[in-house]
Amino acid sequence: MSNSASVVEELLGQIPQLRSQLFFKTSLTALSHAMEDQVLAGTMEHPLVIASFQQARFYRQEANRYQRIAQLTDQVYVLSAAGTGFHHSSDQYETIAFTDDDGLTEEWHLVVLGTDYSACLICRERTPAPLVERGPTGPAIEQTRRFEGIWTQDRRVTQQAAQLLCDRILAYRPELAPKLTQVKDRYLTQLAEPEDLDDLGLGTDPFTQRLVTYLQAGQYKLLKTYKAIANQERRERLVNSITAAIRRSLNPSEIFRIAVDELGQALQACRCIVYRYHTAEAVVPIHHEHRLPDVDSLLNQAWPLVDNPLVQRLRRDREPLAIPDTQAPDAELKAELATLQTWIEPWQIRAWLLVPLVYQQRLLGVIEIHHCQSSAYPWNDDDVALVEAVAAQLSVAIIQADAYAHLQDLNQQLAALESTRSNLIAITGHELRTPLSTIQVCLESLESEPDMPPELRSVMLTSALNDAERMRKLVQDFLTLSRLESGRIEWNLESLAIGECIDLAISSVQARYGGDGNYPNLEVTLPERLPLVRADGEWVVEVIVKLLDNACKFTDPDGQITIQAQVQGESQLQVTIVDTGRGIEPHRLETVFDRFYQEEGALRRTTGGTGLGLAMCRQIIEGLQGHIWATSEGKNKGSQFHFTLPLAEGRGALTADADRPPASPPTPVAKRRKRDRQNPLLLE
Repeated sequence: MSNSASVVEELLGQIPQLRSQLFFKTSLTALSHAMEDQVLAGTMEHPLVIASFQQARFYRQEANRYQRIAQLTDQVYVLSAAGTGFHHSSDQYETIAFTDDDGLTEEWHLVVLGTDYSACLICRERTPAPLVERGPTGPAIEQTRRFEGIWTQDRRVTQQAAQLLCDRILAYRPELAPKLTQVKDRYLTQLAEPEDLDDLGLGTDPFTQRLVTYLQAGQYKLLKTYKAIANQERRERLVNSITAAIRRSLNPSEIFRIAVDELGQALQACRCIVYRYHTAEAVVPIHHEHRLPDVDSLLNQAWPLVDNPLVQRLRRDREPLAIPDTQAPDAELKAELATLQTWIEPWQIRAWLLVPLVYQQRLLGVIEIHHCQSSAYPWNDDDVALVEAVAAQLSVAIIQADAYAHLQDLNQQLAALESTRSNLIAITGHELRTPLSTIQVCLESLESEPDMPPELRSVMLTSALNDAERMRKLVQDFLTLSRLESGRIEWNLESLAIGECIDLAISSVQARYGGDGNYPNLEVTLPERLPLVRADGEWVVEVIVKLLDNACKFTDPDGQITIQAQVQGESQLQVTIVDTGRGIEPHRLETVFDRFYQEEGALRRTTGGTGLGLAMCRQIIEGLQGHIWATSEGKNKGSQFHFTLPLAEGRGALTADADRPPASPPTPVAKRRKRDRQNPLLLE
């Protein structure tokens, strides 16, 4: 048989004047030992002793004392939850094993009733202590266990408590009815009158009461100490976990993920987010979040920075900002929070804590803690200190990650410079030495042979001039590419027709190859009407010329080169140059745009060139806000070079391709090339 009723509640119901008190476990242990010592002192004749333990393991700690008490009186009753080694018995004293669903499993009782002495301790354990008051392994440590109930030496209250416990004993062990009748006749027949209960405190020994008060005060101080230690342990554990994450990885994303998870769980927050801060960005997407299951997620939401007065306050003050209640803020924050209602209400932010990530007075990011319950949340100093400790570690992680990223960039730049240096040496050793040797031989021959025939003299001069032009072009291309890569080009943007640029480029290529027609057939297939593009005309012509030159080099004279154009999407025009030439292997489609790239090797080529043309094309197109790429099905299957340019504003401005005049020498390009011939080092 079991009874789920609480003895504490039954006693309070029978005697309304009683008031429940809060006791620490240590205080109850001292009181119970004091009551037991009164019996062990031998001053009472056959007292009644009833003890109820929550579990058998608690009883075993006191079993020796009750064996000694049983030698002084035959009225000893011990109740405990049934367990190993504890069951109904009548050996030295009566033991009563109650079931696990009995209300006694949550209570702790001790009743001592003699002729001239009475005392009772009737208590029920409260809910386990909060997380900050619990031990690192989970269960509440003994010092933080708390009970609520009655402790008194008033005889009437003690008799009522004894009667309740005797009823519980009889329910479990009916065979003890004769013995319990003796208890009633001896201890419970002469009850104190109700009018004697006007002041129950008068029945308490003053010395004992002061002792209990002292124990309670000491235990409260001890509890505060445990709480402080737990907070410190929690802070150190969080910092250590984040430090370990920093040691394992320099990836801020992984470190942020660990930080929000650990911090959100430690603070039991509804939502915890962390994000970077950049002065040039108006909003930032949220990528790292910890939240409770019933709280809406902020992942991938654009969180305001520039228009967020709280973030701007962090940037100015670099101090944590704790808002206990966004619905009733302080006067200094009222106006700022009013501008954020469009964010507070949808995301149900009731309490808000913002802590900056700062390094050398520079704001790197923000940690935000949200509480979304219906009531305010008073942020305490421990919460803020914990988040600040985590923020300090994250700031270091960001700086280390940025430094590592910059170091990687520097390493890549150094590798690129080393590659450039090696290629430049190869180019200088081959491209410059060869024409210089030719020029030197021709000039020496002209000087040493004054009687040289006019025809041979003309051949020598032509060879020297051709190689000098080759050297000029190499130097010009290299310096131009350097200017493009360093961003020292001033673009003269205007609205222009792509068809005219193509005509000018074809005229330039035809003039270069002469009238012998020893180059592939060039064909232009454009729609009748194309929108204008926003670009620099001279540079667009330069790109098309270089792409046509490249196609002519790798396409046999009986091959075909086709120029096409079409609108791509709503804002781009795509130009494609298709050839039937040598083609490109798939793994080389990206590397063909690297400077000094040569398919056949820098020092053994049959097609000529410096390997700078396609690199220059990429820099020009990207500088004009376009994109360039190559496609090919493989060796000897031709290739296609594509580039895009932004459309001019107003798609209504179209050009009629059919109305374009026939190809003619490009006036601006021709002027520039004339200047180049006059000054080989002139940079446009």
